Amino acid sequence: MSEPLSFTLDAKTIEELREYSELLQRPADLIIKEALEDYFAKVEKELLEKSLADENALTSLSYDEFWDGVDIEE
Repeated sequence: MSEPLSFTLDAKTIEELREYSELLQRPADLIIKEALEDYFAKVEKELLEKSLADENALTSLSYDEFWDGVDIEE
């Protein structure tokens, strides 16, 4: 079983969290959970795009490389 995470938020972030919690009538832990879910989705998308770009960089050929050695007969 993994150990619980421990982290510290600065005073400004805590105050903003309290303000939004009151304004939105939502528990602070739910706001944090939703913010992390959005963050993870964004990072996953960026990682997939980078992976795809890296894969395309390995497999893409220039115009000349693609047609090199191809004989077209009419």
